[in-house]
Amino acid sequence: MPTPRIAWIGLGLMGSPMAENLLKAGYPVRGHTLEPEKLARLAAAGGEPTASVAEAVRGADVVVTMLPADPQVEAVALGDDGVLAHAAPGTLLIDMSTVAPRTSIMLAEAAAAAGRGVRVLDAPVSGGESGAVEGVLSIMVGGAREDFDRAGPLFRALGTTVVHCGPHGSGQTVKAANQLVVAVNIQACAEAVVFLEKAGVDLPAALEVLRGGLAGSTVLERKKHNFLTRDFTPGFRIDLHHKDMGIVTEAARAVGAAIPLGGVAAGLVAAARAQGDGGLDHSALLRGVERLSGMVTGTAPGAAA
Repeated sequence: MPTPRIAWIGLGLMGSPMAENLLKAGYPVRGHTLEPEKLARLAAAGGEPTASVAEAVRGADVVVTMLPADPQVEAVALGDDGVLAHAAPGTLLIDMSTVAPRTSIMLAEAAAAAGRGVRVLDAPVSGGESGAVEGVLSIMVGGAREDFDRAGPLFRALGTTVVHCGPHGSGQTVKAANQLVVAVNIQACAEAVVFLEKAGVDLPAALEVLRGGLAGSTVLERKKHNFLTRDFTPGFRIDLHHKDMGIVTEAARAVGAAIPLGGVAAGLVAAARAQGDGGLDHSALLRGVERLSGMVTGTAPGAAA
């Protein structure tokens, strides 16, 4: 079987390294994004930049979208210049953005109604920029099992944990749960950091002990440096986690699930964003705890970028 031709739409913080990993794995990649410097980066990595979505998807076997939110996914997939209007019959459309489960279901229904044989998977990821660069993302997939199996080699070029979660929308539902757990975990770690510092404990030593016990987590492992140095260079911005917490609360309400800690976490993420920290890494929830504890005021440099 020839190597599938890939159209990649969205070359942001996550999309660029993911597309580059496909290039390293031998896939031909044509890409489109609104940022010229990201198109130049794709070209430097061996990909083919294109001027429009339509140009990118023509002749592609697989189209991958990695976009900020629901409106962009809907516009790219359903617009006159979009994927469904220009993809060849039989194309596999994989949306790896994080959107509401209802958006993924709607997209699959729209593809089926178009009658062109375009199949759809929702395949959001977890692991942040570092996971994207290292190719060790967790990928949670919703859609038909046969389409998941078809996309298996592509997913394995991007991640190490790849799971079929069920029908359309299931991947996004699992991602919503992931973002709930991550937000609560970051907040708990942030509170522990402030508590330890206020108590005068050696913070690096304390975090090392916590990392090795039941309190250890991937969040603590990956964000320990941020907590220790107050380096909040974004790997995943608070702005995006705020969007994701909106998805969590909406989806939980729709199925009648109570998420009391999730509601608190969503409010704290929203507060951090309102205080100007939206452009920082989500580990900057630490700044919110510091504000409440009288340790910091104002906005971090570059927070509104």
